Amino acid sequence: IPALLIIGLIAGVVVFKAYVIVEPGHRGVVVQLGAVKPTVLNEGFHLMVPFVQEIIPVEVRVQKAQSEEITSSKDLQVVNAIIAVNYRLDSANVNKLFQEVGLAYKERIVDPAIGESLKGVTAQYTAEELISKRSEVSTKVKETLSKKLSIYYMILDEINITEFKFSPEFNAAIEQKQIAEQQALKANLDLQRIEIEAQQKIEQAKAEAESLKLQKDQ
Repeated sequence: IPALLIIGLIAGVVVFKAYVIVEPGHRGVVVQLGAVKPTVLNEGFHLMVPFVQEIIPVEVRVQKAQSEEITSSKDLQVVNAIIAVNYRLDSANVNKLFQEVGLAYKERIVDPAIGESLKGVTAQYTAEELISKRSEVSTKVKETLSKKLSIYYMILDEINITEFKFSPEFNAAIEQKQIAEQQALKANLDLQRIEIEAQQKIEQAKAEAESLKLQKDQ
């Protein structure tokens, strides 16, 4: 009886370990005797070989990474930026990602790639251009980051540079420049107004002179 009980327990354990359920939004990486297999399991129920195979669940939903970066512009202004990134794993290649990088892909790949991409692009623009051409900067950062992530079987969905911060000195210089531009614009408008008023007076004087001449001729 004890032998039958032991056999029954062993059989129960084997049956219990003979299947796996891959949860929604995940894929299963098959590791057989320490080797990653080419097969990737989709969501749902799957049979497996107990004690020989291990199934590693890997999330393939959209993930978010937000990073605060200190970089510099083309004119060597210090720039503090906050960038948010939405990305996901290539579901067909999660086995390769697991084999080459592991599950710590955010720390090893995503975070460094965000910093490198942002710094590489901001260095191509002056501080003022980073403000005035923000959409163009975002597009270039997205293109650069997308290429870096694709090497490791990740897909970039969207990025959002939520903030650019500059030094107080630079902000003050920008403010003074805007004030000067506004003053120059005002002076130019005043000059145009004076010229128009002077021309109007000339035309009025001509009209009056013409009127007087007609009166004399009569």
